[in-house]
Parts: sequence; structure tokens; C-alpha cells
Amino acid sequence: MKTQAKKLLLLIAFLSFIAGYSQIKISGKVTFKSKGVNEINVTLKDTYDGATTDAQGNFSFETSEKGNHILTFAHPKYQDVEKSIVIDNQDISVNAELKEQISEIDAVVVSAGSIEASDKKRATALLTPIDIYTTAGADGQISSALNYLPGVQKVGETEGLFIRGGTGTESKIFMDGSLINNYFSNSVPGIAGRDRFNTSLFKGNVFSSGGYSALYGQALSGALMLESVDLPDQSSVDFGISPIFLSAGFQKLSEDKSHSFGATLGYSLLSVMQKVFNFNTDFIDAPQGLNGDFNFRIKTKSGGFFKYYGMYDSNKMGVRTESLEPEYDFALVRLKGKNTYHNLSFKQKFGKYLLNAGTSYSYNRSDLNFSTETNDIESDRTKLLTDGNYINFKAVLERKINKISALRAGFELNNTGEKLNFGDVQKHYKDLISSAFVETDLGFSNALSAKIGVRAENSSFLEKSNIAPRFALAYRLAKDWTTSFAYGWFYQNPESKYINGPADLEFQKSQHYIFQVQRSSEGRSLRFEAFYKKYDQLIKTFNIMPDKEQNQQVQTALNNNGFGYAKGLELFWRDKKTFENIDYWISYSFLDSKRDFINYPVSLKPNFASAHTLSAVAKRFIPEWKLGVNLSYTYSKGRPYYDIASKTENSNVINYIRNEGKLKDYNALNISFNYLPNLGKKDAKAFTVLVLSVSNVLGSKNVYGYNFSLDGARSSSVVPPVNTFVFIGAFISFGVDRTQDAINNNL
Repeated sequence: MKTQAKKLLLLIAFLSFIAGYSQIKISGKVTFKSKGVNEINVTLKDTYDGATTDAQGNFSFETSEKGNHILTFAHPKYQDVEKSIVIDNQDISVNAELKEQISEIDAVVVSAGSIEASDKKRATALLTPIDIYTTAGADGQISSALNYLPGVQKVGETEGLFIRGGTGTESKIFMDGSLINNYFSNSVPGIAGRDRFNTSLFKGNVFSSGGYSALYGQALSGALMLESVDLPDQSSVDFGISPIFLSAGFQKLSEDKSHSFGATLGYSLLSVMQKVFNFNTDFIDAPQGLNGDFNFRIKTKSGGFFKYYGMYDSNKMGVRTESLEPEYDFALVRLKGKNTYHNLSFKQKFGKYLLNAGTSYSYNRSDLNFSTETNDIESDRTKLLTDGNYINFKAVLERKINKISALRAGFELNNTGEKLNFGDVQKHYKDLISSAFVETDLGFSNALSAKIGVRAENSSFLEKSNIAPRFALAYRLAKDWTTSFAYGWFYQNPESKYINGPADLEFQKSQHYIFQVQRSSEGRSLRFEAFYKKYDQLIKTFNIMPDKEQNQQVQTALNNNGFGYAKGLELFWRDKKTFENIDYWISYSFLDSKRDFINYPVSLKPNFASAHTLSAVAKRFIPEWKLGVNLSYTYSKGRPYYDIASKTENSNVINYIRNEGKLKDYNALNISFNYLPNLGKKDAKAFTVLVLSVSNVLGSKNVYGYNFSLDGARSSSVVPPVNTFVFIGAFISFGVDRTQDAINNNL
């Protein structure tokens, strides 16, 4: 009996021991928005027990643990969930509903109307400095490269960004948040000014063809926001040489990499190329220019950052054309221009707040002299002299609300002082535009975000104020597909060049409606955009003629009774993935626009607006040849042209169309080559790029417009200074090896 009792006790003890280590099943389902989610890691905290959910969100695993425990549900795209459970001798069923993990990188970005290029990972489409330098036909200029993007019109006879049916002055350019007045060089009628700023000065840009942020104003059509580089990676010396220009510069970085300074100097002269090519333009004084700049950048111990950039340039040229008036042989115009620009910006974090402040000053002088020539005798010259002083100050305070939401507010001051002297017209224009703005980015989830803002302005000249609300919304349709909508009001003062007499004027006004669908994946980007713009209170003008002998008319503001619209469709496709070592993009724009403004007698298609524009850019880098080959092509449907004259009826001045027509279609095929002789060489002391560029390879004889005589009986075409132009140059950098940049960016 004792033996049996011992066996029974041993059996009970053994069964109890086994029961203590028996496995308990834990199962359940994980959902997001009531749908099962796979690949969710489900674990018993501080143990090795757990499982991963299947395609329906179900999971199941066994554990020998007992007592109080925590069950965790984890995945990078969702917020972690923890649930307390008590494990005893029965199986457990636990369900969990997940919430989306809000991430700045994964969050959908409002991009209607804008193309961004920067060091941000979430940039929607890229047009970096390397992109600009390697776009054939862009001549290394930011504004020219933008002509190959949708929404921008190719207008060769005058400078500016002509965006979606807007004039070149209806788009504004900003540097580190501050307005750049006179971004383009001074020029003569019929020849477009060039960019004053070196492309390599900027590390990124945001180009908005509509619906832009409330932080910016005084632009009816669009805005280009340029962000200058920070501290250089290392000290360097650069040289550039070509038959057109010479340039040299340096950047010096401190040993502790807390500050840097640098300068450049350049000189350009076109006379050598005049002897090589058959120019359409008769330059009596070859275009020449002198420019220099200086910069410094300081990173403070508290994390603040100062950036300063200052530049000066001067240029001159003289042009002779056959006179349209029968009593003269030639019409002559000479230019002497000078400009200086200074920009100081500061960025600093104060706890949860980020302060961005900046100020800029610019001075511009344009001295034009008009004369005629008959039998080799030049007449007295008529001077058109303009002087402008511009001061801008802006401060923005920003606070993050969460990872993808933020609130920012600030104010801006723009002070303008301009003097004009032209025959009977003498003026001194002064205006102070005071602005305040507030804007918020609202991230509701990774799939839904909004931007809401409002901007208020007051003009001392107009003695009027405005309030401009702006709104944008973005939604992710699928993994790679997003859609955006933007709406806003935009105001702009009348152009000061039209204010040559007393008039009761208002702000010019536009309303933007933009809808976008975009697909972005690694190496590929597709954008479709539709827009509608409504213009109100546009300037209406009448002509006065300070000097009849030179056929120089001055348009003078009369009222704000002008109006108009612009609507269209745009397509942009960029692909870096399909073809090895090839990067290409294609853009197409359809534009339907009409306006009744300036001296138009009725509502007309603007003479700067083309109905159809197509651009294609392709770049191929051949590593074994150390060679980059770049092609670009632009086509635009012929723009309309008008000869508008005035007549008096019943004591009223009436404008009417004396001549009109349509220009021939514009075509241009461009090619450029970049050869890197030091590519792949170890310990190379210099990094050299040799450039050969040919603009308008096929020699298409494009026409930009027509000039007419006083009576309208004679006309002459406005054409490019040269049909085909060849540029050759060498750029050498000491101290910086940009080999990897060249390879990565298809230089």
C-alpha cells in the first residue's frame, strides 16, 4: 500500500509539473480601418514568444508564460499598440485596431502648381543646379531651364517668366525668402536680359506656376523661390574661360567648419563671336559686362545660421536697326546699365519655434539713349533714364504642431523708390507695401493634408489694402498616386512703368483654381494638371509720345477696367529608370487665354501666349568616354501679334487694331557635350569640365514679333540676335572633386 501511495504521489507531482509548463494559445486579429493587416509583429513583451499576422490580419502562437503580461503590436507604418493580458490555464483571444504612424517623409505633400528641387526627400520633381547646367539650350540659366517645364511660355524678345497666360512681370523671384528686384540684367527693346545670378549659388528651388504660399505676394501668376547654399564642403578655387567670358572665384571654409567666405569676378564680351557668326542684330557696341560678388556664411554655437550675398554688375551695348520711318536710314539705341544687390538672412531655433528673417537691398540704373542716323550723320540723342532703389524685409516665425503639421506667421515690408526721366515725362514713384500673413500645414494622416493661409497687404501709393485667402488640399489615392487641389486670391500693384500720370488705381487681382494628379515612384514621375485663372482690375493704358522723332511711345495708366482669363492642361513625364544612363523628360502645355488690358481695344489672345507648347529633354552619360551628351527640343504654336494705334473720336482717345496676324511656329533643337578628362583619376589636383553647346542646331529662323512704323505702313520682324550659336568653354575647380556628383547626376 505504501508503495502504491508513493507511486500515486509521484504521478500527481509529475502531472502538476507538466501542467505548469503547458502551452497556452494566444490568437486574434489585427485591423486598420476594419480591414485585416498583414506583416504586423505581435509579441509577448520581454519574451521570445510571438507571431506575424497573415494576409487577413490573423495571428496565433503558444506560450508557457503565466500571470500578467503585455501583448505588443508593431509595424513601421502604424503606431505601436500595447494590450495587457492575464495568462492562466485557458486560451486567449485578443484583437487590435491600429492607427496610422504619422511620418514627415511618408506624408502626402500639397504640390498642385509647384515643382520642387531641394535636398528634401519628399521633393515632387527635380530641377537641380546640375539639371540646369546639363539642359541643352538653357545656357546654364535658371529661368531658361524653366522654359522646358510645363506652364512656362517661350518668349524670346523680353526677359521674365511668362507663366500660364501671365506677363513676365506677373511672376516674382525670391532668394532665401526675400524678394529679388531686377533679377534680370538691363537690356534694350527686343533683346531679353539674362539671369544676373549664378546657378551654382543655389542648392534648390520651388517653382510655383500658381496657387503659391501665403508667405509670398505681389505676383498674379507664379513665384520662384530660390534657396542659397549653406557652408561649402571644403575650400576651393574655380576658373572659367571661353571666347565670351573669363571668370574666377574661391570659397574658403574654416578648419572647424563653422564659417566660410568667398568671392567671384567675371568679365564678358561678345565681339569675338560677332566675327565668327552671322548675327541678325547689328551691334554697334558689342554686349559686354563686368560682375563680381562676395559671400559669407556663419554657423553660430547656438545653432543659428547667417548668410550674406552681395553682388555688383554693369553692362552696356548698342544696337542699330533699319529705320521704319522713310526720312531716316537707321534707328540706334545704346544702353549703359548697373546694378547691385545685397541679401542677408538669419535662421535660429528658439525652443519650439524657428525664426527665419531676411533683408535685401537692390539698386538698378538703366540709361538708354535713342537716336537716328541719316547719310552717316547721327542725330541728337534722347535719354531714357531710370533709377530704382528697393528694400525688402521679412520675418517668419514657425512652430511645429506635430510631425507633419505646422503653423507659421510673419510680416514683410517692400519699399520702392524709382525715378524716370524721358522727354516730357518726369516722375518719382514711391511706394511702401506692408504685408502680414499666417499659414498652417495640417497633416490629418499620411494620406490627407491641407495648407490654409491668408495674406493681407497695404500699399502707401494706392492707399488701399487687400486680403488674400489661399487653400490647398492633397490626398493619396494609392501608394504612388496622389491628387492635389489649390485655390487662392493673388494681388499685385500696377507696374510702375505705366504710372506716368494721375490715376485712381486699384490692386490687380487674379484667382487660381488648380487640380493635379501625380504618380511618383523611384526614378519616374508623371504629373497631370488642369488650371483656370480669372483676372480682374487689370491696368488699362493710353499712349503718350515724349519724342515723336524717335517713335518712342510711353503707355500711361488710365484705370483698372481690364480683365481676362487663362485656362489649360499640362502634362509632365520624367524617367531616369527605363534606359540605362539616360535621363529624359517630356512636357506639354495647352493654354487658352484672353485679356483686355493695357492698350488692347477688346479682349484678345495675349501676344505672349502660345496655345500649344511641347518640350523634350534627354541626357546620356557615357562613363567609358567620360562624356555627357544632352539634347533638348522646344516647339510652340505661333503666337498672335498686334499693331495697336490710337485715334480721337468725339474728344475721346480710342485704341484700335491696325495690323494683326500670327507668328510662325517656334522650333529649336539644341545639343551640348560635357567632357570630364579627370574622371576616375585618383588624387587629381583639379576637376575639369569642357563644354561644347550648340543652340538651334538646325538653324530655324524663328520670329518673336513685329515692329511697326508710326503710320503702320511698314514693319520689321523681331528675331533672335543669332539663329545658331556655338559656345565652348572650360571650367576648372581646385580643391573639390565633383566626380561623383557628375556620375550621379548624368553630367
